[in-house]
Amino acid sequence: MRLLVTGMAGFIGSHLTERLLARGHQVTGLENFDLFYDRRTKEANLALLPAGLLVEGDILDTALLDRVLGASRFDAVVHLAALAGVTPSLAAPARYMQVNVEGTMRLAEAMHRHDVRRMIFASSSSVYGANTKVPFDEDDRIDDPVSPYAASKRAGELALKAWAHTTGMAVTALRYFTVYGPRQRPDMAIHKFTRAIERGEPVLLRGDGATSRDYTYVDDILDGTVAAIERETPGFRPYNLGGSRGTRLDDLVARIGAALGKVPRIEPVGEVRGDVPNTLAGLARSRAELGYDPKVEISEGLARFVRWYRSQAR
Repeated sequence: MRLLVTGMAGFIGSHLTERLLARGHQVTGLENFDLFYDRRTKEANLALLPAGLLVEGDILDTALLDRVLGASRFDAVVHLAALAGVTPSLAAPARYMQVNVEGTMRLAEAMHRHDVRRMIFASSSSVYGANTKVPFDEDDRIDDPVSPYAASKRAGELALKAWAHTTGMAVTALRYFTVYGPRQRPDMAIHKFTRAIERGEPVLLRGDGATSRDYTYVDDILDGTVAAIERETPGFRPYNLGGSRGTRLDDLVARIGAALGKVPRIEPVGEVRGDVPNTLAGLARSRAELGYDPKVEISEGLARFVRWYRSQAR
C-alpha cells in the first residue's frame, strides 16, 4: 500500500513508519515540527528512517495538503499529527481545537478532493472522559470530556463520522491508551519519572497515587495500528488499543525505581483539573475484528524503556 503518515517524526509515527516499511508498504510522511517539544528530538527519530520520506509542513496548510496528496496515488492516510496532552490543553484550548479538529477536517477535505478513500485516525482514551464504567468499551456513551484535549479528540471523531456518512469515506478511529516505550515524548509521565529518579530528583506525584492508567507498550500499539491499516473497514469504526491492565500511579513509580535500581523520592503535589481517576481498555472488539492481542507486561515494558533511556544518555 502507499500511505501518507502525518506526524511521522513523532514517538508513534517514527515507530509506525519503520514497521510499515518493513512490511513492504510505501510511506510518505508529513511533519510540522511543532514547538511543543525540542525539534532535535524528532530529528533524532527521523535519523532512524530512510532519507527522503518526509515533507515538512502543517495540516492547516490546505495548499500543501493538495500538493502532497496530488503527488501520488495514496491508498490511505494514517493521521497521527495532533497537539497532545491533557495538561497543556488547559492553557491553549482554542489552539487544540484548531489543530485537532480543523486540521483534521482540512486533511479529510483534501483527501476527498484527491479521491483518497480511507483514513486511520489516532484518537485517544481521553474521549471516555468522566466515564466511570471500566473497562471502557467503544459503544459506551462518551459525551462528558473533562479536558480540552479530550474534547478535541472526541470532536474530531464526530466530525469524521459525519464526513464518512456524507462522502462514503472509510474512517477507522484508534483510541490509544497511554502509550509508552522508546522515543516516548519527554513530557509524558513515564519519561518524566524515569528522568527524575535517574537524576536523584524528587518525583512530583499528583494526589495520593491511587489513580490508575492502562499503560500500553508501543509495540502492542503498532500491532493494532498495522492491523487496522491492512484491514479495510467501511464507514466509521472505533477501536480501543490498550493493554487492558490498570497500573496505579504509585505502583508505576515504584516499578520504574526497581527498573532503574534506585529508590524514588516522592513529593506529593495537587491534582490537575482534566485528569480522570482510571482508564482501562475493553478489547473485545479489537480482538475479534483486528486480531489484537497485547503482549508486553508493564514490568517488561519499563525495563525496555529504561534500557533505551540510558542508551540515550551515553
